[in-house]
Amino acid sequence: MNAPVLGRRDVLKLALLGLGGLAWRPLARLHGAMWPFVGLVRITIPNVPLHREPDLRSPRVLTYPRDTLVRVLAEMVSPHGPPRNPRWYRVPGGFLHTAYTQRVALRLNQVAVAVPSAGRIAEVTVPWTQSWQRLPDGSRKRLYRLYYGSTHWVTAVKLGARGEPLYEITDDLLKVPYEVYAPHLRLIPPEEVAPLAPDVPPGEKLLEVDLGAQEAIAYEAGQEVRRMRISSGIPSDKPTDNGIPTRTPSGRFRIFNKFPARHMGNGDLTSALEAYELPGVPWVSFFVDTGVAFHGTYWHDNFGMPMSHGCINMRNADARWVFRWSTPLYAPWDFESRGNGTRVWVHE
Repeated sequence: MNAPVLGRRDVLKLALLGLGGLAWRPLARLHGAMWPFVGLVRITIPNVPLHREPDLRSPRVLTYPRDTLVRVLAEMVSPHGPPRNPRWYRVPGGFLHTAYTQRVALRLNQVAVAVPSAGRIAEVTVPWTQSWQRLPDGSRKRLYRLYYGSTHWVTAVKLGARGEPLYEITDDLLKVPYEVYAPHLRLIPPEEVAPLAPDVPPGEKLLEVDLGAQEAIAYEAGQEVRRMRISSGIPSDKPTDNGIPTRTPSGRFRIFNKFPARHMGNGDLTSALEAYELPGVPWVSFFVDTGVAFHGTYWHDNFGMPMSHGCINMRNADARWVFRWSTPLYAPWDFESRGNGTRVWVHE
């Protein structure tokens, strides 16, 4: 049995209820008192240590489990490093290195009355939200956690069993629909994915990737217009399970395919938090036909260090900028864009 589709009156009433009265339950796992703080971070892997001082050699005070939310009291650059990423957070009880954290926020959104038949791209605006697969008998099966800043194709608006507003997401890799609580996602308006610098001839745009410096630099007619910190592939020639080394290949390429959202990983339907599944990788621009791309990253904040299986990990804002600035052009509501696009030069 399918969930009923919302009518206009249902959506307006339930969205207001959700925005006005619903507490986001995982806030109960917030480490430290609520106020004051300057930011909030999510722990992205199991067993991340809290240190007494901003130094990896400092004694450990405790260990955070995955998805713990920690309030940030201050940000700092430590003289003790590590050299490529010396950024630390001062948090209740000690100091937390940024490597395996994600800056998050908690924003609930008005629910759309309907979405076009082709769907709408949306981003998660809470630290994480749970997705569910609806089974033929009407029961639900828990699937992926969808994390802050990840992007997904919303293909329908529905009502849950308790009258709550839901968005149906269609997984771009598996073509399987699943559901999430609608106020946790923000539908992205077309102007936020409109092309940047469209008057610059495509041949005058270049993306340089300096693997040694762990930077990407964008040029227009030879003039630098943006410099971005990255995490490239781990420099190993040992192939992964798919037979492709994790090292980012050097050479000259072109962006040829772009997706505003992409499910990366093994492609298993699972709720296991440690499975290699990354649904909703945002702002993906492929430039090597083995699957190497520029894309946003919600599972680490260790830019300056090689971290990936070959791709160019970027902060979400930088990946969206590359997505919008580069060619082939992306048209709103398109699932993907193809073509012979912006030049990419990767070197050591």
